[in-house]
Amino acid sequence: DNVAFGLRARGRRRSEARAQAAVWLARGGLGDQATAKPRALSGGQAQRVALARALATEPQVLLLDEPLAALDARTRLHMRAELRRHLSTFAGARLLVTHDPVDALVLADRLVVLEAGRVTQQGTTADVARHPRSRYVAELVGVNLLHGTAAGDHTVRLANGAELVVADRLPAPDVAVAVRPQAVTVHRLPPEGSARNAWPAVLVDLESDRDRVRVQLAGPMAGPEPGRFVAELTPAAVAELDLVPGAEVWATVKAVDLAVYER
Repeated sequence: DNVAFGLRARGRRRSEARAQAAVWLARGGLGDQATAKPRALSGGQAQRVALARALATEPQVLLLDEPLAALDARTRLHMRAELRRHLSTFAGARLLVTHDPVDALVLADRLVVLEAGRVTQQGTTADVARHPRSRYVAELVGVNLLHGTAAGDHTVRLANGAELVVADRLPAPDVAVAVRPQAVTVHRLPPEGSARNAWPAVLVDLESDRDRVRVQLAGPMAGPEPGRFVAELTPAAVAELDLVPGAEVWATVKAVDLAVYER
């Protein structure tokens, strides 16, 4: 009856509204809770009911304010996929407010990023992910971001004096360089090989993420302000290199793996 309320308010017959509500409850994994009282539901279940109630009416405008925040990881994965399928065929305008970058990147066509109440970047999800404009945005999309000035057609000088060699000609005097953590390799000894960029670093922290380990490094590439340069390694590589906090290492990245664009 809760999920059917909007349909009933729009003049649908009781039986038709309840049948449609049952469909949406089933999509949210709540088919067996159709006769439950609201007070008997968990916070996550109540949030799924609210989502079903909003979607059941097929509105022209849909506002989603942290729609998946109260769900556990497994339910969030299911509901995110279900919500994406619905939004892909949703003809109206929709606005999603979220602090979860995964929700934003999976569900949105266009992103508007706010920092301290101000818009700092907006664009398609692909453009924002490829060209983050601030450290905050870079962290949201999971890349390292560096700022520097041209010291040649293919050389970027950072504020602390460190230099990077990039494959593409620099597009402007002031540039940003995005580096995917997966493109960074870590060595115990000064490396030999084709990588044009190598620098010493100290391992600050390790964080496991399923089948990968995010390794936080402090060094010339981390920038002048307190920050970390992140590499992403396999657990086997971490064990083989005996990586622990405080370890002195070398990090490398190939010039072709650096995305450079106007700041």
